[in-house]
Amino acid sequence: MVFKSLLSVVEVNQSSHDLKMAIDMCSEINAQLCVTVFGVASLPPIGDYALGTAELWLKERQQTLAAIDKRIEEVETLVSHADISASVIDEYPELAKLGHIIGRHARYTDATIIGPDLLANEELRSRVIEGALFESGKPIFLVPHGTKPTLRPKQVLLAWDSGLECTRAAREALDIMACAEEVHVTMIDPDSSTVASGPEPGADIAAYLAHHGVKITVDRIPSANYAVANVIKQHAIDIAADLIVMGGYGHTRLRERIFGGVTRSMIDDPGLPILMAH
Repeated sequence: MVFKSLLSVVEVNQSSHDLKMAIDMCSEINAQLCVTVFGVASLPPIGDYALGTAELWLKERQQTLAAIDKRIEEVETLVSHADISASVIDEYPELAKLGHIIGRHARYTDATIIGPDLLANEELRSRVIEGALFESGKPIFLVPHGTKPTLRPKQVLLAWDSGLECTRAAREALDIMACAEEVHVTMIDPDSSTVASGPEPGADIAAYLAHHGVKITVDRIPSANYAVANVIKQHAIDIAADLIVMGGYGHTRLRERIFGGVTRSMIDDPGLPILMAH
C-alpha cells in the first residue's frame, strides 16, 4: 500500500502538536493531509427540567461552534504554510456518533493518524480508534509521546501470529517494509501445528515478503510468562525498531475490554509508533 492521503483528527481544544506531526509525516512522503476538526456536542435537555437547562445548553453549543470556527482558521493557517496538499473540514457530532463520523472520513484516505494528544484522552481515543479501525477498512498510525514517527523506517517489527488481522497489517505496510533496511517478523510462543503456523513458524510470511523485496529476519521468542504486549515492545527496543506493524483486535472488542488483550495493551501504552490494521 502506497500512502498518498493521511487523515489527522483534531479535537477542538487540543494543541497543534498532533497536527504538526501529521504535517511532517505527509511532507516526508509527499502525501495529501486531510484534517477533521471536531467538537463533541452535548445531548439536548429533555424531561421535566428541560426548560431550565435549555438556555445553558444552547449557550454551550454556540460557544463550541464558535471555538470550532476559530480552530478551523488556525488549522487552515498552519497547513497553508506547509508545502503539502491539504483539506480541512469540521464536525460537531454527539459522542455516540463520533466513531462513525471519523470512520466515514477515514474511508477516503489511506490511513488515520492518532497522535499523542488524542491518545492521552481515553474517552475520545477509544471512539476515534474504533471508528477509524472498524468503520473505514483502513489502517491507523498510533504515535505516542516522545517518539518521532516516520513513514520511511529503517527497522520494522512485524508482530505475526498467522491471523487475518496481522495479514491485513502486513499487506497495508508492504511498501513501507520493502523500503526498510530490515524487517523482523516476530512471533511470540509460535504454534507449529498445521492449522496455525505450520512446522516452521514464520517461513510462509517470510517467503511472501521476500518476493516483494522485503529484507526479513524471523524471530521466534518465548514469552516466559510475560505479557505478550510487553515482550513485543521490549523486542522492538532491542532491535531499535522505528515502527511496529500489527493486527488489531484478533479477539472481539468486548472480550478485550473485559479481559484485556494485546491490542488494548498496545493502545494503552504503545511505546513506539504502530501501524495497526483490522
